[in-house]
Amino acid sequence: MNNYTIKIAEQYETKVAYFSMEFALHQALKIYSGGLGFLAGSHMRSVYELRQNVIGVGMLWSYGYYDQEREEDGGMKASHIRKNYQFLEDPNITVTVNVNNKPVYVKVMLLKPETFQTAPMVLLSTDIEPNDYLSKTITHRLYDGNHETRIAQEIILGIGGVKALEALGKEIDIYHMNEGHAVPLTFNLYEKYKDIDEVRKRVVFTTHTPEAAGNEEHNIDLLHRMGFFASLDIDTVREITGTKGEMFSLTVGALKLSKISNAVSKIHADVANDMWKDVLEEDEKIIPITNAQNRKFWQDMVLTRALNEDIDYEIIARKKHLKRMLFNIVANQTGKMFDPNVLTIVWARRFAEYKRPGLLKYDFERFLKIVEDTKRPVQIIWAGKPYPTDGIAVGIFNELLYLSKDIKNIAVLTGYELELSAALKKGADVWINTPRINREASGTSGMTASMNAAIHFSIPDGWHPEFAVHGHNAFTIPGCDGNLPTYEQDRLDNKNMMDVLENEIIPMYYENQEKWVGIIKHAMREVVPFFDSNRMAHDYYEKMYNLRFEPKNSKTASTKEICEAV
Repeated sequence: MNNYTIKIAEQYETKVAYFSMEFALHQALKIYSGGLGFLAGSHMRSVYELRQNVIGVGMLWSYGYYDQEREEDGGMKASHIRKNYQFLEDPNITVTVNVNNKPVYVKVMLLKPETFQTAPMVLLSTDIEPNDYLSKTITHRLYDGNHETRIAQEIILGIGGVKALEALGKEIDIYHMNEGHAVPLTFNLYEKYKDIDEVRKRVVFTTHTPEAAGNEEHNIDLLHRMGFFASLDIDTVREITGTKGEMFSLTVGALKLSKISNAVSKIHADVANDMWKDVLEEDEKIIPITNAQNRKFWQDMVLTRALNEDIDYEIIARKKHLKRMLFNIVANQTGKMFDPNVLTIVWARRFAEYKRPGLLKYDFERFLKIVEDTKRPVQIIWAGKPYPTDGIAVGIFNELLYLSKDIKNIAVLTGYELELSAALKKGADVWINTPRINREASGTSGMTASMNAAIHFSIPDGWHPEFAVHGHNAFTIPGCDGNLPTYEQDRLDNKNMMDVLENEIIPMYYENQEKWVGIIKHAMREVVPFFDSNRMAHDYYEKMYNLRFEPKNSKTASTKEICEAV
């Protein structure tokens, strides 16, 4: 399987395998859930554009994540519908991975680069004969709710992925783990090389979140029994990862067995280094490589042309057209006709309690005041997929959905996937981001909104502080002390957010169009190139893949010196 029909760029010749549990490559290929997949998808698109020597390794989920639909009463419904992909290529390769002391057969499928203009992709499935039913279910659903199934998925991704690459004849210099899910690959490599430094020099790691759900821990004996550590004994695993207790942390294992690790924004690097300070070696640092999204895929080209020609009325006209396109979706799903002349605020991303999708309505009286104002009206749209067994997140989604039934100018949309995400970003006037401070590692959705004449309005977390100048290219919700009780954080953040909305954003939209368009133009011009994933993909080569490896106990150069050098 050749990476490309064109020559690899000389500066990107290092052979890399990029492992991720999810990839958002195209609306038609439903193997992703949210931000991690969106990020991985943009990375793989930039690999194609830059002609980098990277191959993606992921899972072919038979039922995807889930299809977000509605119950009869309008509440959210999670449907699981089997998917079929005729555009994938079958190389007639199957590898075997031991899970729970029995062989599981893993079918290898390929996605050619030219299909969606991405890196070449290796996708793994256990949903084949002669596997028994339980083995088949390993690749049924992304992030399966069954504990042991989740572990089995990680074994298939990490160990099965390495075996698939070997069966395809792919020589790999660097294994990049996008989150800790693929950490079993490191034990497979140790099994081969019997030397921790031989493993480390071949592995890099990206940590994406400080949230517990993104830093999995499992009982070490259970993992050993299931084959998570390949054929290694527990004493060896404890020795090479520094694990002492009963629980094994995937993130700790990844940090210990990588030559270098990165966080996904400057703030996240500070948070991660503090979070893992007892795990990192002396002078070792998790470096920041700020996430980014692929401009070519996400940005509306008509808007871009109007911006390049600096024609304000064309920007305004195109934005209204894009709003109408979004409002057709609103009308189809809700029966409501939104007005393209009205300020439209969008909150759209994965539904999770810490992201606070309902913060806008925290002070309900004040919320009603802005949505019922007929002089300076506001339209609000929510969208996003909660994890289907996260009762709190599903409850928040349904609460907003039921609330929207009685208010004509708010809507909650289902089916938040690539196409709806793009329509929302192109149709929003304001893209709002409301996580609790220091809990949003990156929050990349606002980047693509800013590329499409939507003004980012956010808590000063993740990527936002690296970009935003309040009133120039974005609006910022003044941050509060993250050590305060959560209810006090919510109260203060809501107050600060509503103050900016009422006193700055809404008046400017209706009374100073010239300044509004100026902010749009500054945002579109300043969000690229740094927040285009071509920069990010280049940084990974320069700062991680091509980084000269030094053993962590080497006296010739400390990790701190290496990090400073990049």
